[in-house]
Amino acid sequence: MASEKVETVVAGNYVEMEREGGDGERGGVGAGGGAGASSGGRSKLVSNLFWHGGSAYDAWFSCSSNQVAQVLLTLPYSFSQLGMASGIAFQLFYGLMGSWTAYLISVLYVEYRTRKEREKVDFRNHVIQWFEVLHGLLGSHWRNVGLFFNCTFLLFGSVIQLIACASNIYYINDSLDKRTWTYIFGACCATTVFIPSFHNYRMWSFLGLLMTTYTAWYLTVAAIVHGKAEGVTHSAPTKMVLYFTGATNILYTFGGHAVTVEIMHAMWKPQKFKLIYLMATLYVLTLTLPSASAVYWAFGDALLDHSNAFSLLPRTPFRDAAVVLMLIHQFITFGFACTPLYFVWEKAIGVHSDKTTVLRRAAARLPVVAPIWFLAVVFPFFGPINSTVGSLLVSFTVYIIPAAAHMAVFASPAAREGAVERPPRWVGGWAGMYAVNCFVAAWVLVVGFGFGGWASTVNFVRQVNTFGLFTKCYQCPPRH
Repeated sequence: MASEKVETVVAGNYVEMEREGGDGERGGVGAGGGAGASSGGRSKLVSNLFWHGGSAYDAWFSCSSNQVAQVLLTLPYSFSQLGMASGIAFQLFYGLMGSWTAYLISVLYVEYRTRKEREKVDFRNHVIQWFEVLHGLLGSHWRNVGLFFNCTFLLFGSVIQLIACASNIYYINDSLDKRTWTYIFGACCATTVFIPSFHNYRMWSFLGLLMTTYTAWYLTVAAIVHGKAEGVTHSAPTKMVLYFTGATNILYTFGGHAVTVEIMHAMWKPQKFKLIYLMATLYVLTLTLPSASAVYWAFGDALLDHSNAFSLLPRTPFRDAAVVLMLIHQFITFGFACTPLYFVWEKAIGVHSDKTTVLRRAAARLPVVAPIWFLAVVFPFFGPINSTVGSLLVSFTVYIIPAAAHMAVFASPAAREGAVERPPRWVGGWAGMYAVNCFVAAWVLVVGFGFGGWASTVNFVRQVNTFGLFTKCYQCPPRH
């Protein structure tokens, strides 16, 4: 009975919005006659099917599609740094840890939204974001920290997608250098300013997951068919720097839930999100484990100098198809990473809650793309940049801060007593939940941020010293 009451409070505004919108449309149709009603009905059906998502299935597709993007191509590189056993173990470990902190974020979102809606706060024309959840539950200092780490991570997450686009397209068209391709794809990705919110990624999320599924199984089958390369060796792990660099890339892989709050807010019933990220992670593991293992088995230590798995596989129509599909998917993932930044910018300049036109909103968003474009040209280090972002930003954004925030929010007996979402029984109540949160925060602080930060920074500086900033063609083979 209590859970039903909470569900009504949390989902209330979404139900009302949908009913009001639907009634309004039906009223307009009735005034327009039978032909208009038929045309309007078809238009609404098409819109709902391809454009207007908010179900638990939409959230699952969004989480799955967003979690495994270009990193699919760098995981074999991480295996060459970690070794097979450690690579598999870290994927399973960080997959579960990422699912846990995504669950914590969902609990805090539901807590925040329930409190606000009991105060009659209306979230029409306003997308709730992670920093606002922290502000509402813990105050301005938490908001500022959350805003800094979240925005910086999403900024560099978008940068990584642009770098990946240039890296991938080069393997089917090397007539232009990677820097020029970065300019071109920066312009293409800038068109995401026209996508209003995560409601409108229904078709893109579905297609994106199909694309990564194809690519993952292409990598697996192609590596097995290719067989072990002549003289292949599997010497990892050999150096601590490489070991922790590889580990932080996997930390980054399962840290894609920086957009969890925005995805939840796009759901009609956000309280259904609790297990969605775990289900998404389990599916993603069926893609990442076979592909990374197979490519590392086939090419071994050669991957240490080839951070993009495409570079070692022979060119075939199947590989070209995988490259094209990944390019489209990186456009989608760029939108996923950038849309929360668009919202923050809109709120900063005061247009977020306005009922403005699509063109005006898109024009207001364009300044967000410029620094992303620039940074992708400055740091084109596909692979090493993932580990650096993972250790320095992902570690705090989606692991340490959610664990610490959950403990802070429910520190008092009164807060625990009035909690909307109580700890699951299997974790051992509040004491068990605090123990798990402490472990997550401590592990990521020491291993992810500490050792990982040291290793990935050393590796990143080595790339800068070797190739230089603004390099035209990172890891490109010499032309003859």
